[in-house]
Amino acid sequence: MGVAIGQSLPFAVGLALSPFPLVAMVLILGAPGGRATGAVFALASVVGVAAVGVVVLLLAGDEAATGSGRPATWVSVLRLAIGLGLVALAASKWRGRPAPGDTPALPGWMGRIDGLRPGGAAGMGLLLSALNPKNLALAVAGSAAIAQAELPAGSAAVALALFVVVATLGVTAPLAMSVVLGHRGDRVLAAVKDGMVRHNDVILAVLALVIGATLIGDAISGFSA
Repeated sequence: MGVAIGQSLPFAVGLALSPFPLVAMVLILGAPGGRATGAVFALASVVGVAAVGVVVLLLAGDEAATGSGRPATWVSVLRLAIGLGLVALAASKWRGRPAPGDTPALPGWMGRIDGLRPGGAAGMGLLLSALNPKNLALAVAGSAAIAQAELPAGSAAVALALFVVVATLGVTAPLAMSVVLGHRGDRVLAAVKDGMVRHNDVILAVLALVIGATLIGDAISGFSA
């Protein structure tokens, strides 16, 4: 189980550092009734990442994910495809980063978060956590790493649960801070939000490049095994 956790953890961290879910959560918390809506948003995010993990584990299975102690071909192909996609994303984000001194504008949909109802928060949580292409790729890659480890069902469930906990810290941590600190945490959350928005493209470029290169390397090792 330690191997599964170790191999899936980088993808969970990549999900946790995804800027838009965190920024959306901070905006939700700043709106009237924000904690209740934020709780729905966080729960939907957890469910979304967990659902992707469960589907990957069910489709893979021990026999399908591994063979003779090495990754199955489909695992290496998946890693290569996701890795190449992430490297391409990194290049795109780096080229499109704002010039020094420019403040990037928030996407238009974020301007409507103030009036978000719980149902809309649930949909947005699923969209940003699991259905966003980059986050979906990271969730699939992390879950595939767990599937490859040939764990019993109980151990796989524990590894997946830890993966989900870490992957959703970007939305659950601000909610917990708001509940514990109340308005005293607003300034900290606002500063985090501003920093994530300002450096969104750079953050995504670095994360995508590091994780993409790792996946490509793992895929090459798998093909060579």
